[in-house]
Amino acid sequence: MTGAPWYRDGRLRYGVGIEDTFIPQERIGHRKLDEYELTQHYARWEEDLELVAQSGAEFLRWGIPWYLVEPEPGVFDWSWIDRVAAKMEQLGLRCIVDLMHYGTPLWLENSFLNADYPKRVAAYARAVAERYRDVWSDFTPLNEPVVNAEWCGENGAWPPYLVGHDGFVKVTMQLARGMVCTQQEIARVHPDAVFVHVDAGFRYEGETSPVSREFLEERRFVALDLITGRVESDSVLGVWLASHGVSAAELQWFRDNAVTPDVIGINYYPRFTTARIEDGVMTPQRADAAGLRDLVQLYSARYGGPLAITESSLVGTPGEKEEWLRDSAEELAALRSEGHDIVGFTWFPFFTLVDWLYRYDQKQPDEWFREFGLIDLVRGADQGLERVPNSSLQVFQELAARSR
Repeated sequence: MTGAPWYRDGRLRYGVGIEDTFIPQERIGHRKLDEYELTQHYARWEEDLELVAQSGAEFLRWGIPWYLVEPEPGVFDWSWIDRVAAKMEQLGLRCIVDLMHYGTPLWLENSFLNADYPKRVAAYARAVAERYRDVWSDFTPLNEPVVNAEWCGENGAWPPYLVGHDGFVKVTMQLARGMVCTQQEIARVHPDAVFVHVDAGFRYEGETSPVSREFLEERRFVALDLITGRVESDSVLGVWLASHGVSAAELQWFRDNAVTPDVIGINYYPRFTTARIEDGVMTPQRADAAGLRDLVQLYSARYGGPLAITESSLVGTPGEKEEWLRDSAEELAALRSEGHDIVGFTWFPFFTLVDWLYRYDQKQPDEWFREFGLIDLVRGADQGLERVPNSSLQVFQELAARSR
């Protein structure tokens, strides 16, 4: 690497992300969820990448469908990824590669609980980094570990379908081991790689039940604290993990193998990142720029910088999206002036996504469309999903141009 890395030049970069949740496992009442398939990104990826370039985004969060790339253990099919990587290079797009966005391959028995999961995910990540080292240098080992642990380990919604705090801990420990091993393996073959660890921001209002707000406000940091070797046996998190069977030796392994993110990503949605929880029922609360400020200050104090907002958007009218773009830009400028090392803002998702709840019924994808994007998806007579920019795209382009 020549010169300082991109996140050290003092600038705030604007980027976008393409929603890339992959849950290929099916069972009665649970159908396959592949956002690329549902939004026709597999068919329209060239157009999508060209729209990203036209938006003025300096980077793109984009994920690899592991379950398709490695259809059998150790057997890789790079044919589609090769074409996408070449197009990104042609367009001059910096890709922050999402290596793991919730789902595992069908052949990995018991999903994240598989004893070989950390080794398997790290081997896949190493293969990606090795093959594309001349094109891609930025990697997210795993997207939103706490959300992943909630859906897979606490709520029983995704494989391996565990429930409760014990399930949450079991999945979290495996995810965290995989994150550490992934960073280590990539660094071995790509010493100049940049690691952007992405955490979901969680905020709470009022008293929460049945779990206390004080505990939830600590638990939200569990994965990042584990991989950076911060969890001591006598800490709140250490005691809680031990109560669910995590040994002192396991915690020591994380301290001995601690990895350091180059950039910590915070995902913040102004209309549902903040929640009130009563009797286990979560009610989203609108928090706007105050919530963004709160999370930046919390992460900055706990981990330092650099920081990036790796997801932010809302379902609303184009005018409401324009307002959030301007409000967040103003708040980030203020935070940066106060010394917070914020290096990126990501509108995510770039276009319409299909709500995850699509997985649990037989409605058509269109009935689950959620218009988060700067680009809307409109079904044509030929059943194709046309990409139609809305007026918020122009505001994004203006902000991105101004930040250069």
